[in-house]
Amino acid sequence: QLQLVESGGGLVQPGGSLRLSCAASGFTLDDYAIGWFRQAPGKEREGVSSISSSARRTMYADSVKGRFTISRDNAKNTVYLQMNSLRPEDTAVYYCAARAWTAATMWDHDYNYWGQGTQVTVSS
Repeated sequence: QLQLVESGGGLVQPGGSLRLSCAASGFTLDDYAIGWFRQAPGKEREGVSSISSSARRTMYADSVKGRFTISRDNAKNTVYLQMNSLRPEDTAVYYCAARAWTAATMWDHDYNYWGQGTQVTVSS
C-alpha cells in the first residue's frame, strides 16, 4: 500500500523553526517529485515547495523563499521541509505529495499520492 506520512508539525513561536518530514512506505521515492502544500482555515490549498526526483531542481512559493528549504534523502525514503523564521501566516495543515514523474511542480493536480497532513501553528 502506497503511503506518505508527514511528521514534525507543532506549535512554535513567531521566528521559530520546525522541520517537517515526509516518509514514504510501499514505494520508493527515487523516481518521484515531491511537493509540500498547505491549507489554512478558510483558504484554498497552496503550493509551498517542490523538489525534483534528482533534487537538482527546487521550487518555492514567494511567501516562503529564503525561509524554507526542501531536501530529500532517497536512502531514507524521506523528504524534508526546513522552516525557519516562521510567521503567524504560516499556520496551516501541511501536506506532502508525490508525483509519478521526475519534474518538480507547484500545481497540486500534478500529484498522485497525498499524506494526511500535519498541523503547524505559529503563535505567541
